[in-house]
Amino acid sequence: MNTATSPQSSPSLFDFLHVDLINPQPNNDTDILKQLSFVPGLKEILMLRQVHALEHATVWVLSQQRHLNFPPGITNSFQVDNELLGGLSTEQGFYLYGQVNISDLRRAVTVALHRLTGGEWDLAVHPRCGTNLSVAMLLTAGFAVGAHLLLPRGPIEQLIGLGLAAKAANELAPNLGKLAQKFVTTAIPFNLAVENVIPSRDSWGREAHFVKVNWCN
Repeated sequence: MNTATSPQSSPSLFDFLHVDLINPQPNNDTDILKQLSFVPGLKEILMLRQVHALEHATVWVLSQQRHLNFPPGITNSFQVDNELLGGLSTEQGFYLYGQVNISDLRRAVTVALHRLTGGEWDLAVHPRCGTNLSVAMLLTAGFAVGAHLLLPRGPIEQLIGLGLAAKAANELAPNLGKLAQKFVTTAIPFNLAVENVIPSRDSWGREAHFVKVNWCN
């Protein structure tokens, strides 16, 4: 019996571990999807991460243009946050909340996608992302439990421990939140193509614009 490995054999189930997560590559998610296609909902998860990055980058681009009065399509190296804008990502696209001209939004989405895939990966991370809040809550809960278990049971010691836990979580959360966004909740949208931008309402009835995207291999 011939036990030699065929050059046409299927890739190992563990080949996805070799994907370069530090330096995003255009074929990263495509390769993961091919190698782990048996995982239910994997494509939706991968698409949601890419949509999440595009949402953040679009908010950055709109904020820059509004704050600095740059003509649409003109970019710069500064990140200016317009707190009147917000977004919500889904596996089919994202909702953009706030007062924005639909033509400006269409241009901003195109610019954001181009800048992200062109190497401006920092645009995928946003300080007002819910990921940061989730990280802060987890850190606070973890530190609070640790302080409760390690410190004496006296009320003063416990209050001091709770205060220290909240302080430590507040200091660490921003940087850890950025890392969580970069490596867990977002991905560079190499596989996304913008289909349409339309006025819409989300599932709670709130007015928004919806940016619909498609997956492209």
